[in-house]
Amino acid sequence: MALAQSETQFTKGNQEYAAGHFKEAIENYESLVQSHEWAPNLFYNLGNSYFRENDFGRAILNYERALALDRHHPESAANLQIVHDETRALELAPTWTQRFLHSVDATQYAITASVAFWIGAFSLVVIFFSQRRRRAAIVFSILSLSIFAIAVAAAYSSESSAKTLAIVIRENVTARLATADNAGSVLALPAGSEIKILSERGDWVYAELPNNLRGWIPSKSAEQVQL
Repeated sequence: MALAQSETQFTKGNQEYAAGHFKEAIENYESLVQSHEWAPNLFYNLGNSYFRENDFGRAILNYERALALDRHHPESAANLQIVHDETRALELAPTWTQRFLHSVDATQYAITASVAFWIGAFSLVVIFFSQRRRRAAIVFSILSLSIFAIAVAAAYSSESSAKTLAIVIRENVTARLATADNAGSVLALPAGSEIKILSERGDWVYAELPNNLRGWIPSKSAEQVQL
């Protein structure tokens, strides 16, 4: 029953969008988000609806959420680039390790870790029960368990990075040196800009900003990509 209702509401949202009723489409899609009915196409359609309403920050946020669920969602990636070009939203500069981690999804890490673990476990069995192949088994066990450890660490690092990524959803947001509206300015952040939340204090968050800067912004000015 719940699945049928979700499909009905998603279809209604699509119909509202097709009719040009973008606010109504957003209401239907956001209701599904609040119900934890998450799927790449839901966030993609929600991003399109916000884009049509000229709410570019939330459009980028939802394209990013679609890509967080499916890194190979070409429509979201294409539209995300379009909105970035139009808004000149600022992006965090990834390190080479972050680029590598982002190129591999959680499923691939899990498969790699699983295969490496079982090869390592088999090699340990060979070490204990076979004298003739002991040297090769030791090499395989060390190599396999090292790959297992690297895959687990990479998956953890990728997950931790995703949890802190947030998108500025309001216009004319200024990062400041302290938690006060009259504190010195660090950086002007157009809607859709990327930040990484480092800590929170009251109604403010301290964040890593583009251009290798850090500063405080009002917590309601940004939303985390990962729900």
